[in-house]
Amino acid sequence: MRLGIAYLIIAAAVVVTGCRNTPKDPQEPAAEQDTTMTTTSQDTLKVDPWSCIGQEPQIKIATTAGDITVKLYSDTPLHRDNFVKLAKSGFYNGILFHRVIKEFMIQVGDPNTKDPSKASQIGMGGPGYTIPAEIVEGKTHKKGALAAARRGDQVNPAKESSGSQFYIVHNAANCSHLDGEYTIFGEVVEGLEVVDKIASVPVGPRDFPTEPVSITAVSPVTVQ
Repeated sequence: MRLGIAYLIIAAAVVVTGCRNTPKDPQEPAAEQDTTMTTTSQDTLKVDPWSCIGQEPQIKIATTAGDITVKLYSDTPLHRDNFVKLAKSGFYNGILFHRVIKEFMIQVGDPNTKDPSKASQIGMGGPGYTIPAEIVEGKTHKKGALAAARRGDQVNPAKESSGSQFYIVHNAANCSHLDGEYTIFGEVVEGLEVVDKIASVPVGPRDFPTEPVSITAVSPVTVQ
């Protein structure tokens, strides 16, 4: 019996520390092995899946139209870390896609869409802050590109991004004029057919879908 318990403890330690020792940067040496465990009971381990996501995490955005998996770029760290922070807190759960233009893009991330009393304010909501622009040369609005929405140049000459609203490109040709103007911080790696599906829903005034499509959950993807 004691031998069996010893094996269980060793295996649990490997599971918990498996992602801690992975360098964040190729030039960063791995840390010394830490066999500390956090347990909720004698036999149950509690591991935060967000703690092992890496520098270019893949995130699954579950929607009522299907799942979209995106990869967040390491060279736009402010936007990456902000997206992860909001997703981890559940900020996006229940938010509606509020601007859908077929052959252009689909936009989401306004918390006002969760409150019927704020219907007239849809498109203007956010977490209460903006993010400095991280416009990277060479990043283009290809199909599936994930980019941050923002206010126009007249009131936002620094091109700061919305704290939560983002869009996914549906047609690259019709979005090419946005290159170099908006921060592109990721791309769809799975689920482009879901982007097509959302882009095809009927819309009413202000390009708001008449058949609501919402985000139901956002979670990290374990990449083997």
